[in-house]
Amino acid sequence: MFQQWQRRRAERRVKPGDGRELQRFRWWQLPGRALLYLDHTDQSGRPSQYAVDVRHWGGQSSGEVKAQLYRDGRQQATGKMPIAFPVEGGVIEVAMSGFGIKRCHFVSENGTERQLRPDARSPEGRRARLERNHPAASRVIGAVSILVLLVGVGLLIQQIVVPLSAIPPVADRFGNIEPLISLPLWLNITLGIAAAIASTERALRMRYHWLLDAAGN
Repeated sequence: MFQQWQRRRAERRVKPGDGRELQRFRWWQLPGRALLYLDHTDQSGRPSQYAVDVRHWGGQSSGEVKAQLYRDGRQQATGKMPIAFPVEGGVIEVAMSGFGIKRCHFVSENGTERQLRPDARSPEGRRARLERNHPAASRVIGAVSILVLLVGVGLLIQQIVVPLSAIPPVADRFGNIEPLISLPLWLNITLGIAAAIASTERALRMRYHWLLDAAGN
């Protein structure tokens, strides 16, 4: 029921598009644009292609980060994220974290999900190509990202628990908790940068976990 409420709320963000033409992905847009496709066939057997275009740094006028839905190269709808674009046979759900796209899936009426295909020239497309061409290296990179974020989660928990243990009622009941690890400032900064890189790498694969990736934000 909660998911249905979330989807209805996301659908209410949808605004009509203006029919503008979809722009090709350009190399200079690498840091700040995501472009993903869905090849879809309607009930009559007519094929069409949907595209979701997201500019990470927002529009030039409003500065809001919006997702734009195109059908066969023409803008059909737009809206702030998280958003759910109704399409024939289901919805396209789009959501973003602080490091990139965390979800861009077609969810059919029967509940099956399919992740949209990234443009080959986009950062997500280049990461997908690495996974196809070098699967072993891709798995190692993914594992390192998870390890870095797990370290970040552990340090975050320590930063929360140690000050809480100094509160008199908590200290009386459980005693003061000493930090297990005390890191120099330079190492804290280094780990913070590494966590940001790891979260970005996972966003390029549209991987997101509420604990791991939220801690990286």
